[in-house]
Amino acid sequence: MPKKAPATGKVLPPLDYLLAFEAAAKAQSFAQASKVLNISETAISRKVRLLEQHYDVPLFVRGHRSVSLTQQGAILLATVEQSLDLMRDVSRDMLAKHQANTVSIAATNSVASLWLMPQLRKFNKSNGRIRISLVSSDSDAECLSEAMDLTILRGDGDWPGYEAQLLFGETVFPVCSPEYLRTNPSATDLTALPQLDLIEVTSSHAEWMTWRTWLGANGVATSPMERAVAFNTYPLSVQAAVDGLGIALGWAHLVDPLLESKALVRPIDGASVRTSSGYYLLRSPTHKAFPEQRIVQDWLLGLSAGRKRYA
Repeated sequence: MPKKAPATGKVLPPLDYLLAFEAAAKAQSFAQASKVLNISETAISRKVRLLEQHYDVPLFVRGHRSVSLTQQGAILLATVEQSLDLMRDVSRDMLAKHQANTVSIAATNSVASLWLMPQLRKFNKSNGRIRISLVSSDSDAECLSEAMDLTILRGDGDWPGYEAQLLFGETVFPVCSPEYLRTNPSATDLTALPQLDLIEVTSSHAEWMTWRTWLGANGVATSPMERAVAFNTYPLSVQAAVDGLGIALGWAHLVDPLLESKALVRPIDGASVRTSSGYYLLRSPTHKAFPEQRIVQDWLLGLSAGRKRYA
């Protein structure tokens, strides 16, 4: 009596059995197949044996250092190769399409962590098929890499070879935690700031505003600030302020979410410095635009249009 055909769910063996079989058949060696698939020779041998048990036929004639296909193995290989090659082609196409849906954005550390990151969850909910690849760096050269589709940098709007659109200007004012303000009520007095715990940023950008620059612009004598502490990135200085370590300089728009959540407060409401610089969205016109890039670009410009306005 002929064997009963297996149930539909049991007809196909696991894919890894077929991959091991294909690799061993092409290499005519379990040892070589193990190198191709980066698994042990024992694992190759086991998967082939399980495949033979699945079909209940021998697929290889085992030699001392090599293997050769049986007639049944040769028949199976012809179909397996064709099917796996088709699957590989489809996978390559799908991966290529997925890459086309990826938009690379480079931004300064401060913009990436304080302005973009709080917005990404909302964007992802509305644009599930678009993947944003975010590079955070304070190196202008890295942000302007050819690999970037869009870049956000601080400056005057003039980057030769790039189209620049203003996202927001630069307005700077003191910020601290509510707890720090409670324990240091003199923080509401502009002239008392140099005697308090001022949080500095040690930036390689010479134009980056320091406490000495900010106080000078507000007519406050820059006496020695003995209680000042310094961090090498702006996000760290903001986190230090949130943690109650002192008073940081807050860049409008970057610290807005923290002001709205009351994690930070402005101890002196009317005191600020407005510069001629701003944060710009850059795009190289030599890069061919694609739909996903335009969607992300429009989203960023939409965030800009809806921003709070500072005098």
